[in-house]
Amino acid sequence: MPVISNFDVVALAASAGGLAALIEVLAHLPADFRAAIVVVQHLDPNHQSLMADILNRRISLKVKQAKEGDILTPGVVYIAPPDNHLLVNSDGTISLSQSERVHFLRPSADLLFESVAASYKKRAIAIVLTGTGQDGSMGIVTIKKMGGTVIVQDEKTAEFPGMPSAAIHTGDVDFILPLKAIAPTLVTLITPNS
Repeated sequence: MPVISNFDVVALAASAGGLAALIEVLAHLPADFRAAIVVVQHLDPNHQSLMADILNRRISLKVKQAKEGDILTPGVVYIAPPDNHLLVNSDGTISLSQSERVHFLRPSADLLFESVAASYKKRAIAIVLTGTGQDGSMGIVTIKKMGGTVIVQDEKTAEFPGMPSAAIHTGDVDFILPLKAIAPTLVTLITPNS
C-alpha cells in the first residue's frame, strides 16, 4: 500500500492570541489534508467553547470538539474541550483527562505533545503558536527525542511571544516560521515526494 502522507498527526498549541493564529494556519490547509490535527488552545474552563463552531465557519477542514474515544481521521481538526487534557493513544484514538493541571493549565500542550510523541514518534509534527507562559516547551523536547518534527511561530509574528520563545530556547526546533509560512510548510512536509 503506498504511503499517502509523511506524517499521521499534527499537534498544535496556542494560548493568548491563539484563535486568530489558528485560523491563519488552518484556513490555508487544503480540504484533503492528509493528517489528523489535534489542538490545545487555552480557554476559560468555566465557559462552553464555541471554538469548533468559529473555526468550522472559516476553514475548509472539518472541526470538532474532541470526545473520548474519537478516532483520529486525516483532514479533521480535534479541539481539546475546556478543562480537559487531550491525549492521543497509539491505537489512533483520543482520550480526555481531568488529571492534575500542568503549569496551572488544563488542557496542557506538554501532555498533548508527549502523548503524540509516544504514539506517533517520527510521524508526528508539533507546532507552538502565540501564547503566554511556557506550555509546550517540555513536550517539544519529547517530540524531538522520539524523531518528530517541531515548528514554532516566529516570535516577531506572535501576538504573545512567551510560548514561542520558551519553545525556541529548548534548542529542539526544526523550523521557526512567520505565521503565514506555517501552512505552506506543513503541506510540503506532509506530502510525499512523487
